[in-house]
Amino acid sequence: MPDLLYRSLVWLDVRLGLLFAVGVPLVLLGWAALRREASLLRLLGLYWKVASLQLIALLLLTNSRPAGFLLLVLAPLLVVASLWFWVDLNEELADLPPWRALPLTVRLWRWSLTLLSLAGGALAVTALPCLAGGLERPFCRVWLEAPAGLHGGVAQVFAFIFGGAWTPTVAAFVGYVALVAYVVGLLQWLLVRLPRQGRVAGEF
Repeated sequence: MPDLLYRSLVWLDVRLGLLFAVGVPLVLLGWAALRREASLLRLLGLYWKVASLQLIALLLLTNSRPAGFLLLVLAPLLVVASLWFWVDLNEELADLPPWRALPLTVRLWRWSLTLLSLAGGALAVTALPCLAGGLERPFCRVWLEAPAGLHGGVAQVFAFIFGGAWTPTVAAFVGYVALVAYVVGLLQWLLVRLPRQGRVAGEF
């Protein structure tokens, strides 16, 4: 694939991700809170917990950590699972009047984000060779552009508010700490909660 086309696809994935994985669910979260839709609030709460892995990937890629490339593949798959896995939430959402604006928007968002996540995960698979090093290769550098740009903005805000330096090393350290906490939480859910409750979100 030509470098220019590949870079365009990566940046398209980034921009669509910001829209459908950050912007739209934030609006839906506020909307569901105003409408006091408990099932939608639980679905979106679970989504944000799982989707935090994408932020961890960005933190690691800020410092060019190879593990970040693996998370680029795993995070979208876990996001898709978080949207459709829960039997009780699926039934409650199906029971909501389909003509109402909020449930309809949530349904459209779930399907859109599912397709986008699967496509983004498939695109990220092409970056897995970066795990073995050689980050100077053009297709590896493309994936590091967005995290680097985000880091620059965060560093300015961090310096303005706290008067400190938000360096790539600090970002990677925070990313690794968050990754450990994420893995511990995921294992606790897989080994304790899932065998006990199955595919029921409950109050989780």
